Order: sequence, then C-alpha cells, then structure tokens
Amino acid sequence: MIEKKVLSAAFDKIDRPWTPVVAADINDMQVKLAKFEGAFDWHSHEVEDEMFLVVTGRLRMELRGQDPVVVEPGEFVVVPHGVEHRPVAEVPSDILLLEPNTTLNTGTEETDRTVRNLQRI
Repeated sequence: MIEKKVLSAAFDKIDRPWTPVVAADINDMQVKLAKFEGAFDWHSHEVEDEMFLVVTGRLRMELRGQDPVVVEPGEFVVVPHGVEHRPVAEVPSDILLLEPNTTLNTGTEETDRTVRNLQRI
C-alpha cells in the first residue's frame, strides 16, 4: 500500500536522540529519521555513503583532517564511505538520513549508542 509520511508527525514519535528509525525503504536504501542533540561518536563506514538532510535545527559535520561543514534547515551533506566523521547538533535537530539498509549508525565501531534493530514508523 502506498502511503504518505508527515515528517513533523514522524519526528514527534522519536523520543531519544541518536536513535534512528526507518521511515521508508527504497530498493536497498532506507530513509531514516533521527533527533540529534549534542555530539555523536567519531566513526566511519567501510562501504556505505550517508546523506544527512537537516529538517529543523543545525548540524555541524566534523570531518577528520578537514574543516567542519555546517548544514542548515533545507540543506544536506553527503559523507562518503571511509571518511571519519562526527555529527554535532548544538541545538536539538531533526535529521533525515538516506543510506543503504546495511548502514549501522556507529559504522565500524560498536558502542553503547549502536542501534542494530531499528524501529519503523
């Protein structure tokens, strides 16, 4: 069945920062939604690129060995696989991610923030 998603309502269902949920599947990709607050862990992904679209708030994508990229609402950044990065949200932010369905939120690192079984909304 084809159904639409209302982003504001979907983000309202997320109760913890840094815990992505699956909003949709597109072939072998997933649209994920997450609330970001504060700094996440440094990590990288061996084979998956990630797209971060800021819906509300502001994101500073820190990149190892490079200047950070500041992303405002309505803007996005793509982090290629192999690039060590750390998302930082200085204000609470709603982020839409587009990434392969194999992508683990902490990349090659296993931490207490790793989410293996994502909730679907």
